Amino acid sequence: MCGFIGIVNRSHHVGTDLNEALMCLQHRGQDAAGITTFDGHRFAQKKGKGLVRDIFNRKNMARLVGEMGIGHVRYPTIGSGSRDDAQPFHIHYPYGVAMAHNGNVTNYSELASYLSREKRAHLNSSCDVEVILNMFAVEIGRLGVPDPAPEPIFTAVQRIFERVKGSYSVVALIADYGLLAFRDPYGVKPMIYGTRKGADGMLEYAVASENVALDILGFRNWVDVEPGEAILFLPGQEPIRERLVTKTHSPCIFEHVYFARPDSIMDGISVYKTRRRFGKQLARRWRETGLHADVVIPVPDSACTAASTMALELGMTYREGLVKNRYIGRTFIMPEQESRQQSIRRKLNAIPLEFEGKDVLLVDDSVVRGNTSKQIVDLARQAGAKKVYFASCAPQIEHPCVYGIDMSTRQELVARDRSIEEIRDYIGADHLIYQRLDDLEEAAREGNPKIQNFCTACFSGDYPTQDITPEMFTQIERERLGIQA
Repeated sequence: MCGFIGIVNRSHHVGTDLNEALMCLQHRGQDAAGITTFDGHRFAQKKGKGLVRDIFNRKNMARLVGEMGIGHVRYPTIGSGSRDDAQPFHIHYPYGVAMAHNGNVTNYSELASYLSREKRAHLNSSCDVEVILNMFAVEIGRLGVPDPAPEPIFTAVQRIFERVKGSYSVVALIADYGLLAFRDPYGVKPMIYGTRKGADGMLEYAVASENVALDILGFRNWVDVEPGEAILFLPGQEPIRERLVTKTHSPCIFEHVYFARPDSIMDGISVYKTRRRFGKQLARRWRETGLHADVVIPVPDSACTAASTMALELGMTYREGLVKNRYIGRTFIMPEQESRQQSIRRKLNAIPLEFEGKDVLLVDDSVVRGNTSKQIVDLARQAGAKKVYFASCAPQIEHPCVYGIDMSTRQELVARDRSIEEIRDYIGADHLIYQRLDDLEEAAREGNPKIQNFCTACFSGDYPTQDITPEMFTQIERERLGIQA
């Protein structure tokens, strides 16, 4: 899971806007970041490992000039990630194209082999978007069109949809032409665009992973990119939209559980309102237990909205008894298990006043590997809690995600072969409740009844692309674990 932004500007250089937008998308990736702009003659680029604030300074921002550009924040799902994997990537032929994406190509190895063997293309990274970029170049090359134009570009994207499997939302900067955006046929990953008026009164466009990046820059009238759709944003023109493939729209429901900011709206669904509905449903689940708790305490930050709503529904006291260190990254998206475990205790600290002598109900967004949950339960007991109950806003995660969330191997999932009681024993809680899957889907669907199907593969094992083979699982696990073929 990553974050990206693309801008077609008319009033000033895009570099500053791209930097501001990436700061808003930092929650989507903390491993690396990059920006590529086009000044009318050549690409300018700066990318590296680390946080946005640490990568871009006045000196390199002064180079990132031009009226078109794209930016990216990366969260690695294969290995620990290297500087070579930082996005965007660019090629000089045909046309000159820079590209960034969010998602995961499930047939990456097959395509990388094809590019090397059949097209003599050399890949410099293990990043999926480099494969998409080179496949785009191959398809454009087949058409033999000397200059960029909508029809051949859309034809190339349609062939990408046919050959590139998995989930991906892509933004591409085509030199001296415009921006291209496209979203995989199932629309697993989010993608939205907006408009604003430039200094000359003409409309400017931006496309991003979440509308918060657009909001901060003054882009309004947000429109979701449809699954299987490609859009061209050309300076001074209305967007050129083409729906190339029609499949069942299956957006990732884990965006609403954990990844997205609460102030985002995805496919017409408010993340904040959805998390409130999670809390109402968890309240019903808690009532079924017949247990008593003195206080509801969220695991900050993504569980706060659901926990406060749950407490309100139950007529219980809500307290923020766990304090988060804002300077520690999101442990779930850290690239290695060891770094996650080391950072959990640094990230959270308890306020003993809210725990001492109380029966405490902790609420978290999910239980994935169990490391965070186990340490938080221990922390609550050390702070003096008599009983520690645990509620998860999401159901049991029993299946690997092959679409770009960092839980791609079964052995790392605490629920893979355990009953709820066994998971409770593992994390050390006195009682454990999970959200029901049908309740989770209902909560999201209420925000937009037009979406009848969500990607719930990590909970249900139902992969919407319907092309995930055992061989793919094995290959993805090997890549994630760094095992050479």
